[in-house]
Amino acid sequence: MMSHSAWVRGIAVAAFSLCLGVVVLGAYVRLSDAGLGCPDWPGCYGHLTPAGAAADERTLSAPMAGRPLEIGKAWREMLHRYAAGTLGALIVCLTALGLAWRRERIVPAWFVIALLAIVLLQGTLGMLTVTRLLKPLFVSLHLLFGFTTLSLLWWLVLTLRPAHRGVASDARTIAGAVPARAIAAARRLALVGLVAISLQIALGGWTSSNYAAMACPDVPTCQGRWWPQADFRSAFMLWQGARANPQLNYDGGVLDNPARVAIQLSHRLGALVTSLALLATAIAGLRLRRGASAPAVGLLLLLTLQLCIGISMVLYGFPLWLATAHNAGAALLLLATLALNRSLWPRSVPVTFTG
Repeated sequence: MMSHSAWVRGIAVAAFSLCLGVVVLGAYVRLSDAGLGCPDWPGCYGHLTPAGAAADERTLSAPMAGRPLEIGKAWREMLHRYAAGTLGALIVCLTALGLAWRRERIVPAWFVIALLAIVLLQGTLGMLTVTRLLKPLFVSLHLLFGFTTLSLLWWLVLTLRPAHRGVASDARTIAGAVPARAIAAARRLALVGLVAISLQIALGGWTSSNYAAMACPDVPTCQGRWWPQADFRSAFMLWQGARANPQLNYDGGVLDNPARVAIQLSHRLGALVTSLALLATAIAGLRLRRGASAPAVGLLLLLTLQLCIGISMVLYGFPLWLATAHNAGAALLLLATLALNRSLWPRSVPVTFTG
């Protein structure tokens, strides 16, 4: 018979796996221009499924929000919503079990409550993304909190591993072989790497939501120059055009080309800084050898893969599959950085496995 700890871990693993799929599917929906495939929320043209909307003559004769039904885009958007809804249900179960068995200290009550609160916020941001017609601020926040949910679930899965011990069980040594100073330095670098990849993901979300990826169709230069005309002042205005026109549709982007160039240049510079930070983080993990070496190697491999995908995406004209892979690569890089951070700390959540 499975123990309570095993039940919690099983649900956590299922929720994490589904969340990773939701993040990648969300990127595919956004990049395939299907974000408004269903311009209402939570249904699709007033129906539970796109098939129901397609069978309704009113949908065909009077398109909602001036957008005729495109069945392929509608299905992509609704599949994303169905998956996100299922993920929400799993997290509700996880929260309920964590609170019901809180005396066993399987997982802290504050952790599951925070996780549930973030998921509820995610649902609200998903609604605003659609009802506010893909406003970049809401699209970017929706992306960021999706990655936050993924990160929390991954941290929980890593913490609930039966064999997890962390690199050190105290602040002194790793089995007497590694001085505490080396561990402390590695922890600081790992934290810097985590901050760097998080900020880079935010920049990537802003680039995508403003349709700025193709502002620089060449690499390493941008429009044939190292520093083309760029409007950084307009590039990062959070409420762009909203006051003048509350019903402004952001599908396709509303920024001028110099502002999009500024966003893309920022993203490229951020990629350089992030790569250096993650490289230093991985090297610090490798130098410890025990415990942190596996996630450090994984981080190096994923960083190399992500850089190759990013360069190839530009060289081949931003094909959808490579752009989606670039988003998936960012998620995996974040997970690898979190795994390295987790390996540098002793387990703080007591877990007992009996079956």
